[in-house]
Amino acid sequence: MPRVVARTTRLRREAWGFATGSCCFFVAALPWFAAWAGPVGAGWVFFVGSILFTAAGFVQLSLSGRRPPRPGTEPADRADWFAAAVQFVGTLCFNVSTGVALAAAIADPTRLGAGWRPDAVGSIAFLVASALAVVATRDRGRLWDPDARTWHGTWLNLLGSIAFGVSAVGAYVVPTTDTLLSAFWANLGTLIGALCFLAAALLSRRAAE
Repeated sequence: MPRVVARTTRLRREAWGFATGSCCFFVAALPWFAAWAGPVGAGWVFFVGSILFTAAGFVQLSLSGRRPPRPGTEPADRADWFAAAVQFVGTLCFNVSTGVALAAAIADPTRLGAGWRPDAVGSIAFLVASALAVVATRDRGRLWDPDARTWHGTWLNLLGSIAFGVSAVGAYVVPTTDTLLSAFWANLGTLIGALCFLAAALLSRRAAE
C-alpha cells in the first residue's frame, strides 16, 4: 500500500506542476496582463511557469516503475518513456528561452518583441513528445502504469503542442520589416496551448485519484 500511495502522490505532484505551469503561461500571454505587468513582469511569470514545467517533467520521467527502454520492453512502454524524455528536454529549452527573454526584457524593455514567445526547438520537442504519448496510449493496458497516461490527456497535450508550434511561427521576426510574422497568432497559440496543457493536467490528476 505505501508504494501505491507514493506513486499516487508523485502523479499528483506531476499533474499540479503541469497545471500551475500552464496557468503561468496562460496568464502571461493575456494581452491585458502583459500590458499591465510589462515585458519584465510577464517575463518573470513565463520563467516561473517554465520551471514548474521542468519540475513536473522530471517527476514524470523519474516515476517509480519507469525504466529506460531495453530489449523486450513493451512498445507502449518504449513510446511512453521516450515521450517523457523528449518532453523533459523541451521543458529545458523553454527554461533557456524564457530566461534569455527575461534577461533581454530587463536590459531593454522597450525593444521590439520584448518578452517571451514559444521557441522552435522547445515547441518541436513538445510536439514529438505528445505524438509519442498518443502512440503509447493506443495500447494503454501494457503500460508500466495504465493510470500514467489517458487518451484524453495525450490528445489535449498534442493539440496544445500544435498551438505552441503555431505561436512559435507567429513569433518569427521578419528580417526585412523587423516585425513579428503574426503577433495575433503568437499570443493566441500560447493561450490555447496553455489551456490544453492545463486541462490535460487536471484530467490526469483526476485519473491519479
